[in-house]
Amino acid sequence: MDMPPARPVREMLSFSVFTPYYSEIVLYSMSELLKKNEDGISILFYLQKIYPDEWRNFLARIGRNENAIDLELLDNPNDTLELRFWASYRGQTLARTVRGMMYYRKALILQNYLERTADGDKEAALSSKDATNTQGFELSPEARAHADLKFTYVVTCQIYGKQKEDQKPEAADIALLMQRNEALRVAFIDDVETLKDGNVQTEYYSKLVKGDINGKDREIYSIKLPGNPKIGEGKPENQNHAIIFTRGNAVQTIDMNQDNYFEEALKMRNLLEEFHGNHGIRFPTILGVREHVFTGSVSSLASFMSNQESSFVTLGQRVLANP
Repeated sequence: MDMPPARPVREMLSFSVFTPYYSEIVLYSMSELLKKNEDGISILFYLQKIYPDEWRNFLARIGRNENAIDLELLDNPNDTLELRFWASYRGQTLARTVRGMMYYRKALILQNYLERTADGDKEAALSSKDATNTQGFELSPEARAHADLKFTYVVTCQIYGKQKEDQKPEAADIALLMQRNEALRVAFIDDVETLKDGNVQTEYYSKLVKGDINGKDREIYSIKLPGNPKIGEGKPENQNHAIIFTRGNAVQTIDMNQDNYFEEALKMRNLLEEFHGNHGIRFPTILGVREHVFTGSVSSLASFMSNQESSFVTLGQRVLANP
């Protein structure tokens, strides 16, 4: 494979990942997992049968017997929450996409930690002088700081403010994702009604928030918009209002039906070097890379759509780029 060599984390290009979200499932609730369809099959039962090894590993991880019934897991709130995440990581949910994209940060922390220990940085090593010992690498404050300088993840949840006002479960689940992923940022449009000259006027703000240590949303930026930003198609307008919150030299756009893997995240530094490559008259400004679409096994139509993406997008871009 002709892959450009990677620069150290401190010298690599910084980048952001951008995911639009409207009102899809964020995290499966227990009622959704246990609800049976017309054939008497629940989502949880289906997942247990198609992922038997992973289900046994999950039960062992939370200290349960592999013969435990589903209702026993409801006795412990922590086990119930972990069960919701386990199932959501195997469905088309926002939680699955967020977990996949956060592997970028984990990979950068590991790579920076190894670079610093290999260079003899005593502050980087937490428990061992052995550069090959990566236990506890995520606790290194220097490696975490470098990763946060190079990577930003913004999920633009257009109606998150409205969902919070209505106390929708999606809003609580998004807040939970921010608590579990400290580098996650959520952008949304906030509608504020004001009284001016006896008339009620609506002002629109584009806001960026993150989770704080108290479990509340902490506002980072609030930008007043000239008017209602929803003047075109929903998805592009959802992205347009929040693009200002992205940081770095590159932006990767990811839909909610895409996942990522730690092994792939390790290659991001190599991928970003393509921007420095000589591919023709000008340096490249758009890179087309393979999408990890996990919905291909849902149905025959989904399989067809996944295959056409591989044929007409991934392979087509490569042929056009280098005929």
